[in-house]
This record gives sequence, structure tokens and C-alpha cells, in this order.
Amino acid sequence: MRQFHVLGMPVHIQENYVDWLANRLQGGQGAHVVTLNAEMTMQARQNQELANVIHKADLVVPDGSGIVLYLRSQGEAINRCPGIELSERVVQVAAEQQWQIFLLGGAPGVVDTVATKWQQQWLDIAIAGMHHGYFDETDEQRICEQLQSSNPKLILVGLGVPRQELWIQKYRYLCPNAVWIGVGGSFDIWSGKKNRAPKWLADNNLEWLYRLYQEPWRWRRMLSLPHFVWCVTKDSIVKPRR
Repeated sequence: MRQFHVLGMPVHIQENYVDWLANRLQGGQGAHVVTLNAEMTMQARQNQELANVIHKADLVVPDGSGIVLYLRSQGEAINRCPGIELSERVVQVAAEQQWQIFLLGGAPGVVDTVATKWQQQWLDIAIAGMHHGYFDETDEQRICEQLQSSNPKLILVGLGVPRQELWIQKYRYLCPNAVWIGVGGSFDIWSGKKNRAPKWLADNNLEWLYRLYQEPWRWRRMLSLPHFVWCVTKDSIVKPRR
């Protein structure tokens, strides 16, 4: 697996991420997966705790178009690996192998809907447990106890950035042999509460625009995107192309 850096954040380039994770699951090694995009990169430059988590992650995939375009500008022939698609494919592998899965995140009722849909799609899927993302300390203790007792193989955490990354790092010791993936708002998509951007927008690196259309309150966070472009442009000027 090759490793590159985008504004100081690592990115791992792997021929087949799903096979790599399936082998980790099969061997009981576990992994923390981070799906890196421009917004997370800019947050990490201001949040050292988040940056530390990203650097310690076992797998950092190029989720965002900005990450991919920057690496291509440096001469690296890579493709985008959307976190939601990677997670879906790993869920499918886990379902086929009947590996236990735990779902954490989203608004109340969202992960329940996801679990129901997946149980209809994959009859042999094994859902070890689930909980929404609006929990207090008492709920969190129960979640941790459930994780420890069920010892799932795959844990999907959708608490938003940086909360999900920090939460995974804090509690990964409970299931060290599991694959943990921060899935952001993917539960909303899987449940049908929200839709993914049309393919033509995604193919033209405009998925962020559709997300802004669906969630206009995110406009302040989206300001990090032009800042990212400015930073990588400066970096490209001073950094020789491979």
C-alpha cells in the first residue's frame, strides 16, 4: 500500500480497499478507516487532535474530489473512493460471511430503518446492535457495554467530523479486532431520508454542491473548500511534481 500526503494528511493508495479490509477482518487484525475529503483536511489543520487520529488510522482513503484532483496534479494516477460506497461493499462482505455489524449514529430511528432495509437485502446479515447518535453519558456507557459483549467485526460510526473520528479512537480498544469506519451522514442516505447527488454531478466533482442544496446550513463549513484550493495551489507551486 502506497502512502501520499495532502497538506500534511496521509492518504493510502490501495489497488482494492475492500479486499484489504476483508483480509483484515478475516485475520482478526481490525482497522480504523478514515474517509478523507477537503473539508476534513482543513479541519485537521486547525484541530491537532483530529490530525493525530488521521495520522494513526490504519487506512485513509481518498473520499473527496479535492483530494483526488490534488494528487493527480502531483502525477499520481488515482481514483476517488467514496466512503459510502466502500462501506456498503464491506457491509456486503460482512453479510455474506455473517460477521456481526454494529451501527451507531444518525437521528433516532434512522439506523433502525437502515438495519431493516439491509435485513431485507441480505437475509443472512447479522446486526449485533445499533444506537442513534444523540446519546448522553448513560447511553454511551450502555453502548460501550453492548460493543464489548457483542464484539462485532464491523462497526460503522456516523457522528459527523470530527466527533466520529475522536470517538472511534477513544473506544476502539473495546473491539480491537474490528474494522471501524467513520461514515458521516451515510445512514441518512441508506435509510432514504436523503438522496445522493446525481451521477453527473458526482462525475464532475460537484457532489458538494448537491449536498449544500440539501443542507444549506452547511454553507459556513463549505467555506473551507476555496481555502483548500488556495492551500493546495500554493503547495503545488513550491512542491516539485513527481
